[in-house]
Amino acid sequence: MTPDGKKRAKRVEVVKVVRRIVRARNDNPAQWGTASYFAIPAFFVVFALTTLIWKVPSWVAGLYLGASLVCFVFYAMDKSAATAESWRISEDTLLALGLVGGWPGAIVAQQVLRHKSNKASFRAKFWATVVANVLGFVALSSPLRAVLWT
Repeated sequence: MTPDGKKRAKRVEVVKVVRRIVRARNDNPAQWGTASYFAIPAFFVVFALTTLIWKVPSWVAGLYLGASLVCFVFYAMDKSAATAESWRISEDTLLALGLVGGWPGAIVAQQVLRHKSNKASFRAKFWATVVANVLGFVALSSPLRAVLWT
C-alpha cells in the first residue's frame, strides 16, 4: 500500500510472449526441402552439359562455389540475428546473393539452418531468382551471348 492507502504492485515482471507458428499442411518446409535439394544436382547436369557444348570457363564454377559459401554465411548471420532479435539482413540482400550465383548455398542454408524455408512469399521470389540465374547462365554461356552483348 502507498502512504495514501492505495494498492501498489510489488515484484512485477515483464512477461515475454512466445509466438506460435501455425503452418498450413502444404506449407511445411520439410516437404519443400527434399525437392529443393534436387535443384542442385539438376543444375550440375545443366552446367556440365553447357560446359561440354560451349566451353564455359572454369572460373565460373569457382564463382558459383564462392557465391554459395558467401550466401550460406549470410543466411547463418540472419538466422542468428533473428534468434537474438537483433538487426537482420534484408530479404532483398539474400535474394540478390542468390541471383548472382549463391542460390545453391541458399538452398543448403534454408534446409540445414531451417531459415527462410517456410515463408511462402520469400520462397516464391527465391525460386524466381534461381530460374533467372540459370537462364542467364545458359544465355551467357551460349552463342546467344554475342547477340546479348551487341
